[in-house]
Order: sequence, then C-alpha cells, then structure tokens
Amino acid sequence: MIDFPTLDSFGTDPWWLVAVKAVAIFAFLVLTVLVAILAERKIMARMQRRLGPNRVGWHGVLQSLADGVKLALKEGLTPAGVDKPIYLLAPIIAVIPAITAFAVIPFGPSVSVFGHHTPLQLTDLPVAVLYILAITSIGVYGIVLAGWSSGSTYPLLGGLRSTAQVISYEIAMGLCFAAVFLLSTTMSTSEIIGSQHRHWFILLVLPSFLIYAISMVGETNRAPFDLPEAEGELVGGFHTEYSSLKFAMFMLAEYINMTTVAALATTLFLGGWMAPWPLSLIPGANSGWLPVLWFVAKVWVFLFIFIWLRTTLPRLRYDQFMGLGWRVLIPASLAWVMVVALIRAATMNSSDTTRTLILVVAGVVATAALLAGIVRAMRPPAEPERAPAATAAVGTVYPVPPLPAARPAAATPVPEVTNA
Repeated sequence: MIDFPTLDSFGTDPWWLVAVKAVAIFAFLVLTVLVAILAERKIMARMQRRLGPNRVGWHGVLQSLADGVKLALKEGLTPAGVDKPIYLLAPIIAVIPAITAFAVIPFGPSVSVFGHHTPLQLTDLPVAVLYILAITSIGVYGIVLAGWSSGSTYPLLGGLRSTAQVISYEIAMGLCFAAVFLLSTTMSTSEIIGSQHRHWFILLVLPSFLIYAISMVGETNRAPFDLPEAEGELVGGFHTEYSSLKFAMFMLAEYINMTTVAALATTLFLGGWMAPWPLSLIPGANSGWLPVLWFVAKVWVFLFIFIWLRTTLPRLRYDQFMGLGWRVLIPASLAWVMVVALIRAATMNSSDTTRTLILVVAGVVATAALLAGIVRAMRPPAEPERAPAATAAVGTVYPVPPLPAARPAAATPVPEVTNA
C-alpha cells in the first residue's frame, strides 16, 4: 500500500530533521544546476555535430564547476551611474525565491529517517501551489530591478519585456492550475499527488498540461521566449551590466527556476514521485526511497525538452510572443476551465470511469483546437497585393511614385538646320 502524505503529516519533525531536509534540497538544486549546464552544452553539441566541453575532467565533466570557480574569482565591476543598492540586491532577489519555491515540492512518500516517520518533503500548505506561483513571481522582480538599476537602455528594455512576459503567461498558467484544483479538490501538493493514484492528470486535462508546458518556457525566459535577454538585439538584456559572481547568480536562478517549473509539472500532471506504468506494477515501486528516482527522472525529461527547444527553435518576434499569450493561451485556458467545471458538475452522480472517458475525449478535441490556434497565431501575415507599376500611384493602400519605365517619354527637341 502506498503511504501518501497529507497535511496532517507535517509540522511534527524535530528541528534537526527540518534542517537536514533544507540542506538536502539546496544541495540537490545546486548539483542539478551543475549537471544541467554541462548536459545542455553536451546535448547541444551533439545535436549540432560538435564535441562540446571535453577538456576539464573526464570528458569535460568538471567544466561547470570550473566555470563557476572562474566567475567567482573574476573581478566584480560596477558601472558608474547605477543605482548601487538595487543593483546589488537584484541578483539576490532573483536567487532566493527560486530556491524557497522548492520547499513544498514532494520528492517521495513518507519514510523512516533515524526512527522518525517523515514525508520526503520539507513542508506543505493548504495553498502550496499558489505559494509556488507567488514566490516565483517575486523572483521576476530581480530581473526588472536589474534592468532598471543598471542605468542603461538595453537592460531597461530587457526588464520591461520581462514584466510583460510574466503578466502575459502567468494568467494562462494560473488557469491551468484551476483545472487541476477542480479535479483534486485541493491545492496541497502532497494531496494532489495522492489524488492521481488511479489516473495521472495529464490524461484528464491534456490541454492544461500543454498550455502549462508552453507557459513554463516563457516564465523561465528560455528559447524561443528568451526576450528579456535577446543577445542579438539587446546585447545581453537585463544582465548586460553584470559580471563576476552577480552574473553567476542570475544564471543560477535561471536553471533553478527551470528545475522548479519542471518539478511542478511533474507534481501536477505526471503523478509526482509515483512510478510510471508498467513499473508501478512492481511490488514496492512506490514505497521507500525508490520514488525519488522516478521523480528525478521525470524532472530531467522536462530539462531535456528545455535544451531541445533551445537547440531547435529560433527566437520569436515580440508581436508573435505577445499574440500567442493573449490571443491563444489565455482564452484557451479560460474556455478549458469552464469545460472541466461543466463536466465535473454534470457527472457529479456518475461513475469515475464515465467522468474519465468524457474528460479524455473532451481533452483530445480541445488539444486539437489549441494546436490549430497556435499554428494560426505563428503563421506570418499575408502580404498585401500590389497594384501594377503603371497604376501604383493611384488608388493603392501604399501609394508609391511611378517607376521610371512607366513615365511618359519627354519629347526631344530637334535642332533647326539653317543654310549658311
């Protein structure tokens, strides 16, 4: 039998066990960032038929650690004209919320640690998912303040883009959570996993998962949504004026945020730490410390997709990016939440199998419509028809002067010949 933690399982651990959990989560995040940076460079090199890092350590396995030490030992430069207190505080604001958001992420079921029966989770809240959404929103202030305090044009543009990005995509993301709340009747992360013991929510609310997967790429400023950085047009975006350890803190926050949104997607839609089928049929697959392996494996599937997208897709134009959020994802999220609410109300007295079949069929139809809307939003606008050159100057939307070939030839004067 699977030992699913509940809200009553928290708040009874001794202080030293809470401290051990906190240190273990911090170590997990730092180690994941080091491995993710190396894996990103290796995977991108493999996809682009290159070698990637292969000098520091065995096949370059120590390259991330060497880069971190190099950044920490570099001279920290502070440009003249910056708002120094905010300039120094911005990297801290970006990193701390990224780490603290992991406090309510479940790693596994309840286990025995030195005689204490405790969940593999630091803590849980009745509104744990909303806590994650709020705390990650605070981290965006680090990007906004970094761009504003630098006193430079391009970082300021990166900070403004980040503000618009968060407003656009957090609305769609929050509506995705609403569909999960309707099915699980809770906002606690541990209890949401417990409500998926029969069916993972990716099967029941597939459109919500798809919208969340797109929104989490925008939330983490990753390609093709890396508009706050946009090296090709903003030099480096919000962190152009940062160097040394302060720059490393922004990179640390970005990769920790990637891990956080991947862990949240695993918790809400992929059954959290529960083993996938058919491994779930193995006795003991969902008990003890083994579920930590399933959880980490699911998180790394999302991290690989992050890397794959960066290697494959070009950056979107800003109008495409905003149009996708406001014209497609937000209306689709709102419509899908209404559909889930109607199905739940209509099948209140029906069996669980009937409700599941109706949700699966409705989800497939809504997903097809959503993909069609995304393709239509990404399609380039049709060019207006141009009038022939002879009539281009008259009655067209964009009047242009007539081409030289369309102008009437001027009469050439003939010189008079006189007899001497």
